[in-house]
Amino acid sequence: MTTVRRRRPVLAIGLPLLLAVGAAPSAAPAQAPGPSAPMPLPVPTLPPDGSVFGKPTLQPGMPGSPIFTLPRPTDRAPSEAERRGAVRGPILPNSYDVKPEAGQPPAGEDTLDAAYGAYQRGYFATALQEAQRRLTRDSGDSAAMTLLGELYSQGLGVPEDLAKAAVWYERAEAAGSANAAFALAMMKLQGRGVPKDEPGGLALLEKAAAARQPAACYNLALVKLAQPGDAGTPEAVLLLRIAAEAEVAEAQYVLATLYRKGTGVPRNDAEATALLAKAAANRFVAAEVEYAIALFNGVGAEKDEAAAARLFQRAAGQGNAIAQNRLARLLVTGRGVPRDLAEAGGWHMLAAGQGLTDPWLDEALKGLSAEERKQADALAARHRAELVGETP
Repeated sequence: MTTVRRRRPVLAIGLPLLLAVGAAPSAAPAQAPGPSAPMPLPVPTLPPDGSVFGKPTLQPGMPGSPIFTLPRPTDRAPSEAERRGAVRGPILPNSYDVKPEAGQPPAGEDTLDAAYGAYQRGYFATALQEAQRRLTRDSGDSAAMTLLGELYSQGLGVPEDLAKAAVWYERAEAAGSANAAFALAMMKLQGRGVPKDEPGGLALLEKAAAARQPAACYNLALVKLAQPGDAGTPEAVLLLRIAAEAEVAEAQYVLATLYRKGTGVPRNDAEATALLAKAAANRFVAAEVEYAIALFNGVGAEKDEAAAARLFQRAAGQGNAIAQNRLARLLVTGRGVPRDLAEAGGWHMLAAGQGLTDPWLDEALKGLSAEERKQADALAARHRAELVGETP
């Protein structure tokens, strides 16, 4: 564990909580910006390598990073069983949330939806077989092709084979699948499984966005925002609205950023905070932190310190260093939560271990008793173990 560096700050009585606006990465300067500081405008960058469909990590990504997730396939009309709610299609590619199990999926599903039902339940080999059966019945089934591309891309039910994934995505895209166009665009932009082709990837991204594919709209909006000056901002706002309405949390967050700054739209704190609330409800960690800050400060919403504390607690438990630091400050001052110096010490250690030092907390917690320090160490160890899936 990184040792908490102790300094001798100039301490003022009643020093207010420094609740920074702007969810920065976990390693941050000791002195955070104050409540009036604007949220940073995200600059999109594509990862040079790694999976097109990102796996979760211990540290939340930078807000404004591209997303690589396919939503539920929409290249087909829902079946009667699906309209009844009996079968729900997968939210691709959340395979890391579903552990494959032996056996077969429950019987009684419509044949049309068996592939998607199997995928969602983690029966990936069955999903592969059912998708192949669909193609036997209809060689132009773009949704089945897209699912096969996803299975090969992720190595689910079959060995990972990016070349085969690209072939299935290409066939599905040619058959009119916007989801496949998005997936293939990201592969071309990264050079993953196919030769790197930024112009070709961008053209596919534009095509998928024109079909209102939510993830494509979001990623293309980032490209527009990265253009020099404000030339691409109006189109970016339109794209972000499409993605935000489709519950893409990252888009809701970035659009909130624009409303908070008044970039491309009139400045509107109420709209920004409402969007942050939606993104937080969709469990986007950066938005949970920003929404907590807005509630604590009463910016764009009624002030609610208790609700802010709950959001900080949730984000802190997911490993966000800023949330851990802010929660520690609330616990020291007893604002929104009962005062608890031992728990504050544990969260402070976790944040400091990620590089977010805080001289104010160092000073406030230097008088902990031996028992309180023991409790703080235990809390930090427990949460650290939970993040990596171990038993402390």
